[in-house]
Amino acid sequence: MQKRFQALFSGGVQGVGFRFSADRIARKFPVTGFVKNLPNGQVELVAEGKDESLGPFLQAVREAFPDSIQDVKVDWGPATGEFKNFGIKF
Repeated sequence: MQKRFQALFSGGVQGVGFRFSADRIARKFPVTGFVKNLPNGQVELVAEGKDESLGPFLQAVREAFPDSIQDVKVDWGPATGEFKNFGIKF
């Protein structure tokens, strides 16, 4: 079953290569979606895929920036199927 999460990362997550690293990490998992900087200093990451891929993907992103991430808010829901791949939104 396909699921979706929206994660909002806060802390020192902009200007440290977060989006590019998340994009690189996403290529290791069968996920689709996007990552983008928000005007308020947070980074939004939306991903869709199977449970067994989404959890490890989110964990890998968290582990890539342990000193930059101060908080993560994650909302889970059903997949919409709107994405064909994973990429960076500017």
